[in-house]
Amino acid sequence: MTVTVVGIGGSVRPDSQSERVLHAALEGAREAGAKVRAITGADLDLPFYDPHVTERSANAAELVEALRTADGVLIASPGYHGTVSGLVKNALDYVEDLRGDARPYLDGRAVGCIGTAYGWQATVTTLQALRSVVHALRGWPTPLGGAVNSAETRFDADGGCEDEKVAATLRTIGRQVVEFAERRV
Repeated sequence: MTVTVVGIGGSVRPDSQSERVLHAALEGAREAGAKVRAITGADLDLPFYDPHVTERSANAAELVEALRTADGVLIASPGYHGTVSGLVKNALDYVEDLRGDARPYLDGRAVGCIGTAYGWQATVTTLQALRSVVHALRGWPTPLGGAVNSAETRFDADGGCEDEKVAATLRTIGRQVVEFAERRV
């Protein structure tokens, strides 16, 4: 059985550094044999999550369904003011729609977390915040998390990274999501 990994992240700016980082991690999942799907940029332009609204926008319904069928998840968030961006956090709030499922929330799913910021402080605190949110959603953060300081490491439009160590770390996170998901499936 092929594992499905859904990647969530980036910013409203198409092809942002955090979106490029997410694609690098998804490449690691792809190399490990997973079917991958990225939900980024405009796809994350969702209404503020409201648990009392029953009619979801098309983007919100697609996000929830993708997460419902995902065996593993990768999340990459830019660090805004020392934490997860509102765009990514709002997308993660939609996981609440899975509360009544046989696998509620992200229960039993491996989740790779990556924080990206222009400086180490926001990079690390964003990663820490993502890991805390994943725990709260019953997911299993991978042992390796990613902290990418975009002041020191850049990704080009083709997904190339000037720092092979960072690129290898991101691919490893993607592979870990697949390896843990395969044990669960």
